[in-house]
Amino acid sequence: MSQRGGAAERNRQRVLVTGASGFLGAYVMREFHQQGYSLVASGRDERRLAEALTPGASAVVGDLGALAGVTLEVDTVVHCAALSSPWGRWRDFRAANVDGTMAVVDFARKNSVRRVVLVSSPSVYARPRDMLGITEDQVDPHNRLNHYIRSKIAAERLLQRAFVAGDVPELVVIRPRGLVGVGDPSLVPRLLDANARIGIPLFRGGTNVVDLTAVENVALALRLAVEAERADGRVYNITNGEPREFGALAATLLERIGATPHFRHLNRTIAYAAAAAIEALYRVAPGNPEPPLTRYTLSAIAFSQTLDISRARAELGYSPRVPLDDALERVARSYAGRHV
Repeated sequence: MSQRGGAAERNRQRVLVTGASGFLGAYVMREFHQQGYSLVASGRDERRLAEALTPGASAVVGDLGALAGVTLEVDTVVHCAALSSPWGRWRDFRAANVDGTMAVVDFARKNSVRRVVLVSSPSVYARPRDMLGITEDQVDPHNRLNHYIRSKIAAERLLQRAFVAGDVPELVVIRPRGLVGVGDPSLVPRLLDANARIGIPLFRGGTNVVDLTAVENVALALRLAVEAERADGRVYNITNGEPREFGALAATLLERIGATPHFRHLNRTIAYAAAAAIEALYRVAPGNPEPPLTRYTLSAIAFSQTLDISRARAELGYSPRVPLDDALERVARSYAGRHV
């Protein structure tokens, strides 16, 4: 596996990171800074963007729509910005994830950007059944389990078309699974909330197997994607390569944080039917509130689903740097002293 240049070439490369003020984006900024890249951070939240800035980096404040009109000399765009949620309106997901990606394409074309690296999602594989060793081609392009999945499939397609048309000369797509790390705004907070309110749903005694990824390893994978010699639209699964049983994993994390695990043992067939009915009710509820249980969430926690990362290992040279237990311990320490 060959890569483009070494430290000298990195110092000459300028990388724009979208969503730099977000959870993943901030880690990406640190990873690239430590390796000597020149960086530009893009994001909507000026305060959080300032916090994410690494020494020597510049900032472009605004949404992705505004980015399309910016003139800026960069070599690569690492596109992390996205609306990620199990629930919401299609128009919001389309605006953030599809129109936002189109703005990145427009920016790349206007500024002669050589490479775009997209952070997509393994949610595109989501189905209500066990799936072990999922490979990158196991995507149902008509998956409509939720609007987030639909938007990520559309964003990938949009970029692949731009690559074929030559608007994006080089393209790499990664699909990182279940990001965990200090500052995580989604996975661990949702787990803690469910544990405190109704108990964490547990199916088959929690023996179903799940994959997680330390956020630092995702940042590493993105740097490898920028440095990879091959950038012809290939897609790469990214995980820690350490599948765990869901029940044991959740219990371990909660205990390390200092929370007593509360589980609700459920039948997944009945729960899935109930989730579908609840979704139908919540779709017509004022304000479009998020249901307490969705089919997408159940597909993630009620079934065994692991990703095959052999392509990333072979072609990107990816090897997880932060073990999962270390990532969980860091998260637990970050909650020290909090009431959970």
